[in-house]
Amino acid sequence: MSVRPGLRHLVVVLGDQLDPDSAALHDFDPDRDAVWMAEVAHEASHVWSTQPRIALFLAAMRHFRDALRARGWRVEYRALDRHDFATLEEALAHDLAALRPDKVVAVRPGEWRLAQSLPRVVAEAGLGWSERPDLHFFCDPADFADWARGRRELRMEHFYRWIRRREQVLMDGAQPVAGRWNFDADNRRSFGKGGPQKVPAPAAFPPDAVTGEVIALVRARFGDRPGDLSRFDWPLTPAQARQALDDFVALRLPHFGRYQDAMWTDQPWLFHALLSAAMNLKLLSPRVVVEAAVRAWRDGHAPIEAVEGFVRQVIGWREFVRGVYWLRMPAFAQDNALDAQQPLPAFYWDGRTHMVCMRQTLQQTLQLGYAHHIQRLMVTGAFALMLGVAPAQIHAWYLAVYVDAVEWVELPNTLGMSQFADGGRMVSKPYAASGRYIQRMSNYCQGCRYDPGAASGEDACPFTTLYWDFLLRHARRFADHPRAALQWRSLERLDEEQRAAIAARAAQLRALLTPLADA
Repeated sequence: MSVRPGLRHLVVVLGDQLDPDSAALHDFDPDRDAVWMAEVAHEASHVWSTQPRIALFLAAMRHFRDALRARGWRVEYRALDRHDFATLEEALAHDLAALRPDKVVAVRPGEWRLAQSLPRVVAEAGLGWSERPDLHFFCDPADFADWARGRRELRMEHFYRWIRRREQVLMDGAQPVAGRWNFDADNRRSFGKGGPQKVPAPAAFPPDAVTGEVIALVRARFGDRPGDLSRFDWPLTPAQARQALDDFVALRLPHFGRYQDAMWTDQPWLFHALLSAAMNLKLLSPRVVVEAAVRAWRDGHAPIEAVEGFVRQVIGWREFVRGVYWLRMPAFAQDNALDAQQPLPAFYWDGRTHMVCMRQTLQQTLQLGYAHHIQRLMVTGAFALMLGVAPAQIHAWYLAVYVDAVEWVELPNTLGMSQFADGGRMVSKPYAASGRYIQRMSNYCQGCRYDPGAASGEDACPFTTLYWDFLLRHARRFADHPRAALQWRSLERLDEEQRAAIAARAAQLRALLTPLADA
């Protein structure tokens, strides 16, 4: 670290704020200002982050550092292997004392924890904290709060239509293009017995020298964590992220909608975009992403059902969960409406299970740091929900294992959507399903030792057992629920003997899993 007199602004840039057009950099003066960045062990350890996730953040940060220095800008950079500070707060406090800038400038941190602690560190140093809005998003948290005010329930569909009207995305005046707001009826098909055909491999970005150094560092320092860095090839710069976007639009977007929920053995990527990590690091603007997808429809390259389904994920869910996060934190992190207390099973950390669907999804996740939304929601998420895993434990796992996981997007999706821990503030009913759903949407059940149609007995699919057990355990809560009553009415066809057998098998599963989780 170099100390120079007369430092005007110290611009703090966090690992998920790698936006070259950031508001924090708008008035940067190379002669009077400096950017501050730091790699610290705590950011990889407050949840037990996997090697791919750690490598992605560190490599992207170092590429961003080098791009700023290539502009001739001063960057004070704390590399993980060259300092002993445990936390971001400790590193910043030390450097503020040495640098003594007139002011600290930053874009609002994307995580509640840092949004509270970093301004406090600056204040304790006797300096001013100037926080600027994150221009990366379509909707500012204050705008979302205005939209949410007075609403008894917050539903993504209502927000999605509001933001599409406001931004005029896929709109024909006041009406949606093609006369429909969504095309779910045309999407979400399975592959059928023949499986996926001619799936183009996504663009790959082999490690350069900078990334190679990071991979070596991560292997040396975090080698006990899960993950396979021999296959690490994520986009790490804005140019690479744009190349990944163009690749998706050209090769996979036309088929995305139809197969967005489908799963297949040993096919991790399928027709998905693989852009969420680049977007969440701010390497790629969601406006650019949406514009590219809409242009593909207008040019006749991709059908409306594929484009609308993709736009819904970007401008709908992604913006919605961020708004809910800032509206409800910090209480949101403590939600546990269903009083779930089961420990997270140990196989979430090694993928060792006889359930093919879980083994495929978990091993893919742990090796690559990636699984698509249905694998997360309806496989790993639904299993944790129906088993009754404590929401804080499954939340910490999701935050640790996925390369695109930052808390503002991961926590609401996990606690609100996947685990129903917020009691229905985000979604109207729990995402619970039996093994029949997985059988319909994948080939995972072929060759699996468990029968997806059986709810009790040694050969019963754990998903099916836990699904019926979940309905039984929560019948009082949901039997008269306007959106869930039909699902719970299916309990009427179970006699007392069947109910007892299901409950006994579910208890057996929990007993088998609990010692492993505590080991």
